[in-house]
Amino acid sequence: MVRKKSSFILCGAFLFVAWNALLLLYLWGRPPMGHLGEGGGAEPGGKEEWGMVRGKGGRVNLAGEVIRLAEEVEIQLDTQKKLLKQIESHRAVWAQQKEIGKKQTDNIKEVNQIVDQQQNNPVPLINDVYVGDQGEIKHTQRSVATVAAGSNIERHQATDVKEEVAEDNKVTASVSGPQVIIPILVIACDRVTVKRSLDKLIQYRPSQELYPIIVSQDCGHAETARVIGSYGEKVTHISQPDLSDIRVRPEHRKFQGYYKIARHYRWALNQVFHTFSQSTVVIVEDDLEVAPDFFEYFRALYPILRSDPTLWCVSAWNDNGRDALVDSSKADLLYRTDFFPGLGWMLLKEMWDELEPKWPSAFWDDWMRQPEQRNGRSCIRPEISRTITFGRKGVSLGQFFDQYLRYIKLNTEFVPFTKLDLSYLLKEKYEEKFIKEVYSAPLVKIEDLQQGGSLRGPGPYRVQYSTRDSFKVFARNLGVMDDLKSGVPRTGYRGVVNFLYRGRRVFLAPPEGWSQYDTSWS
Repeated sequence: MVRKKSSFILCGAFLFVAWNALLLLYLWGRPPMGHLGEGGGAEPGGKEEWGMVRGKGGRVNLAGEVIRLAEEVEIQLDTQKKLLKQIESHRAVWAQQKEIGKKQTDNIKEVNQIVDQQQNNPVPLINDVYVGDQGEIKHTQRSVATVAAGSNIERHQATDVKEEVAEDNKVTASVSGPQVIIPILVIACDRVTVKRSLDKLIQYRPSQELYPIIVSQDCGHAETARVIGSYGEKVTHISQPDLSDIRVRPEHRKFQGYYKIARHYRWALNQVFHTFSQSTVVIVEDDLEVAPDFFEYFRALYPILRSDPTLWCVSAWNDNGRDALVDSSKADLLYRTDFFPGLGWMLLKEMWDELEPKWPSAFWDDWMRQPEQRNGRSCIRPEISRTITFGRKGVSLGQFFDQYLRYIKLNTEFVPFTKLDLSYLLKEKYEEKFIKEVYSAPLVKIEDLQQGGSLRGPGPYRVQYSTRDSFKVFARNLGVMDDLKSGVPRTGYRGVVNFLYRGRRVFLAPPEGWSQYDTSWS
């Protein structure tokens, strides 16, 4: 199209020049307006005086002839003006087409540069499974660097590349292309009450294609298998094939269940990532009930988890999420935490590839909380939990359930997380604001909080601990969980535990200048 326009313009310019040349030759070749000699030329000073032309009497007024010629020239000039306008209009169209072509070329060059960089540098690729326009299941590959930059370049569609990176490094969950499939892995054994968990998952699930439910069953319990099978194509039922006992040390015989759970987790996650070729998964257990915005929550936080290498999981759980300890008006509030919460959590395939070779034989959740696995990384957790547990009986024999877990508040308000700016959760932004907020809060004693008479306003207030024992005493008196795993308190971030106490925001915090956790505190 651009070549045709260019050829037309050149032809028009040629015709314009040729027309003027012919006109000039025509005027030069006209007979003189004096005496016509034998050679047809005009000679001044002949028998007719110069300034006269031939008429009926052989003489006419020279001025009339000049006027006639001027009129002819004016007509020719109008014609040429119209021709110039046409050429100018086509020139503008050609310039516009040329600019569009340049942009397309630049976009293609940009895509080629990204491809060349991926070929020349061993950047790990993300295998994303997504749903196409017609509902079909498709696969695509993206590099971690490309995802972190916010680009969503499809493998077979590079002509409509549009990259929008806000100056404030805004990260949202808006999807401009294919949507990533986020499977839900339900770890089940011999609880027929798995029905309660599955019913809520299916009730709140916005799309079966985007959120396939995979129920992985251990134990070989027939009645539980029938319950799972009753959902038909709404879920995918897989069974752990190795039901044998595991050889353990004599003192660990009572922990046989923990060993089997770790074995089951390893097998089930390998099925999700290797057999089903998924790029991420949300793991729940058969005794968890989910909130109405459970799927919205994980959909929105998926790009945050992808883009921030200092994060290694997203959890739906708040260990200190009892009704009296959370702000019911802040259902959209999210935090970073150094404590691995579990109980409904998202994991990426790249992280599983790191963890699987050294997966423990038992007590996998406490193993996840060790510094060797955490590696300085954090998780995202909500102010109000998006899961609750109803399974008092299990291998833990109801540990913590009666004292803490049964009182955890489940969110009931749907929060449109995918429409919110969640970039405040990125490490640099979060820490700057978090540290300032914590250590600018007034330092108070527990007695001040308990009596409350001298305090004004909802806080925040800061209670400072400096030893393991002082932390435990303060935590018990304030009603939060006091146990530490590898020196990290539950929900803690940089050692700070954040909660409400009698309607006031409280930071249970170490002294300013905190640098690391002390594993001997466990």
